[in-house]
Amino acid sequence: MRTWRETARAAPNLLEWTPVRVAEWRDVDGGVVLERPPPKRSGIRGIGRLTSFMAAQRVRLDDIGSFSWRRFDGETTVGEVCGALRERFGESVEPAEERLGRFLHSLRREGFLFYREEGGRWA
Repeated sequence: MRTWRETARAAPNLLEWTPVRVAEWRDVDGGVVLERPPPKRSGIRGIGRLTSFMAAQRVRLDDIGSFSWRRFDGETTVGEVCGALRERFGESVEPAEERLGRFLHSLRREGFLFYREEGGRWA
């Protein structure tokens, strides 16, 4: 059985990962608007269409989200984006790693991005 230290060492470091945008998006009035990807065809028949209908088709990001999204280019690591956030927004973005981590988790869960380290697959 592993100790928590061994588990922590074996766990991937999100700050070293590289987010890649997969959703359609556009600039609107200086902010980013994401287009929700179509639902996957799985589960109970018709339920995907129903939940897709209930979800917003477009998602408008705030200033910090828009700034971050533009840097998810498949080349810039999460750690580099954190540094850029601190440079641009100062203390108002703290704790930057935690805030960006939650934002990335939400984007990945919704199918807006994946991590290059996942081999081009998105969950």
